[in-house]
Amino acid sequence: MQQSSQRTKAPWWRERARIWDLLAALVIVFVLWKLLIAPRSMPIAAARPAPHVVLSTLDGKAFTLTAHRGRIVFLDFFASWCTPCKASLPLVARFARRHPEVDVVPVDVGETPRIAAHFAREVGLKSVALDRDQIAASWFGIVGFPTMVVVDPRSRVRATWPGLNPAISLNMANAESQLIRN
Repeated sequence: MQQSSQRTKAPWWRERARIWDLLAALVIVFVLWKLLIAPRSMPIAAARPAPHVVLSTLDGKAFTLTAHRGRIVFLDFFASWCTPCKASLPLVARFARRHPEVDVVPVDVGETPRIAAHFAREVGLKSVALDRDQIAASWFGIVGFPTMVVVDPRSRVRATWPGLNPAISLNMANAESQLIRN
């Protein structure tokens, strides 16, 4: 009796399944990095001066970023038509209520005060700044919504977090604790 030294080759669909497994693992690693690791890294070397921003607000006052020097500021850029913003804004607003030691400023981009006011009432936002001409958004390099910009007490941009992040409150708390220590 002779034994066959030839190995049987796996069916083509099993080989493709391995490729899909690898791709799924890579997606999971990317999502974990995006949610948990990337927002925590705010190296001082990457800090840049925040632009001098003056925006009107829904309550008729002016928001001036330099007036918040000495405090941590989270600028949350959004638009009312943005579906991910509708999911993110309540999380950010809840964080703002629980952390009065930081300034969380929702910034409505590219919309009229009437549309912004209606949306702010609908979602329960307070102290909304208006970037109707999208000037502040361009100064901060905002390319999509929602985008959170973290400004440290020395008025330096320390991080920009684009996109919907279900763990945004955790990331904001981590940023706050990290910036307080620096």
